[in-house]
Amino acid sequence: MLPILSAMANPGSTSARTPARAAGRPRDARLDTAILTATRELLAEVGYPGLTLEAVAVRAGTTKPAIRRRWASRQLLVITALGEIMGTAPTPDTGCTHCDLILGIETIGQAFGGTFGRRTLPALIADLAGDPDLDRVFTDTIFHPRRATTRAALLRGIERGDLRADADLDLLLDLLAATTYHRVLFGHLPVDDRLAHDVVMTVLEGAATPRWREHYRQRHVG
Repeated sequence: MLPILSAMANPGSTSARTPARAAGRPRDARLDTAILTATRELLAEVGYPGLTLEAVAVRAGTTKPAIRRRWASRQLLVITALGEIMGTAPTPDTGCTHCDLILGIETIGQAFGGTFGRRTLPALIADLAGDPDLDRVFTDTIFHPRRATTRAALLRGIERGDLRADADLDLLLDLLAATTYHRVLFGHLPVDDRLAHDVVMTVLEGAATPRWREHYRQRHVG
């Protein structure tokens, strides 16, 4: 199974951008922002298959060579843009286990909701499947950092006594994200505003402790 399908453990070291040159003029952060903004806009308009560096250059007011100096390929540019759309540290620490998990999972739906996900994710996955180096960049740039923050939230839940100490964390991480990705990939059901809440509460039905269940019942039920 591709890493993207389970979403979000330890950050890697590979960067989605090409290494900066040792000499020459410093990078223009404003141009970087313009290129990434143009990439996000075009992904929403034409999707991943229709995205070209030429179109990004025109939209960003720059040139294709200028983009190539920053990102060696269209795929690497898209991965960087997706990192900014999805966030690489999505799960906060609010002191509430189920709240943190819901907020973290919501970022997937927010990033890929509507037509954007269907126009972007399936074709990108096909490229990842055929290119191990590109897949490694994706996992190190987005997948592992996101997964690490959600794993940390689960560990905090165990420390608070909200989750069972023997819970299979990798299985929980896969379960939490897989429903959203499944709906984005196949489009059979919408990614609506309640999906993250419903998924988290369903997972907690099996992983939560009696202490958490009673606490939740007292505060949220009746």
